[in-house]
Amino acid sequence: MADKPSSLRSRVIAAARDLAATGLSPQMSGNVSARHGDTILITPSGIPYTELSPDDISEIAMDGEVLAGPHAPSSEWQMHAAIYEAFPEAGGIVHAHSGFATVLAVMKREIPPFHYMVAVAGGRNIRVADYATFGTAELAQNAVAALQGRRASLLAHHGQIAFGPTVEAALHLAHEVETLATQYFHALQLGEPDLLSDEEMALNVEKFRTYGRRP
Repeated sequence: MADKPSSLRSRVIAAARDLAATGLSPQMSGNVSARHGDTILITPSGIPYTELSPDDISEIAMDGEVLAGPHAPSSEWQMHAAIYEAFPEAGGIVHAHSGFATVLAVMKREIPPFHYMVAVAGGRNIRVADYATFGTAELAQNAVAALQGRRASLLAHHGQIAFGPTVEAALHLAHEVETLATQYFHALQLGEPDLLSDEEMALNVEKFRTYGRRP
């Protein structure tokens, strides 16, 4: 049974508050959304996450038309809409300005297969989307391009974005991306790490397809 909008709004708020509470995205940076049928429930622009109530969450159509909510939707609504349109399996999206992921994104340095957990994002690496001004259709399309065959990417000079079947899954993946970015950054202080082969990463990607599922 599909979630009621009020329940889904509360889950979006819980994920947004996690961004602030854990430091994954400082202050009011980043944004969170969930797919609700043919519409998107997304955090509003410029409202502290700790002050959000379910009624504050914006509901928008895929073209950005505001259907409900007293505030303007996140300035990155186009990136969320483009991802939902491109990836039918996406049920939730988390965009964060997490520290080490942003460091790598600023340097336009992808996360290569230095660790098997990179496969959790769906492929052999975590790419960097080309830079474009925040809140633009160009950035939305750059993100979609970097996410082909993946569930997360870095955004050049910006941060990271992750999606999953639920908003909770997207949040979990965003945390994983930041952990990997942190580990990779520290590994680079000792030199260039050896990388796992394409064959090994393909095996790990396949294993993650059923990881955590009960038989």
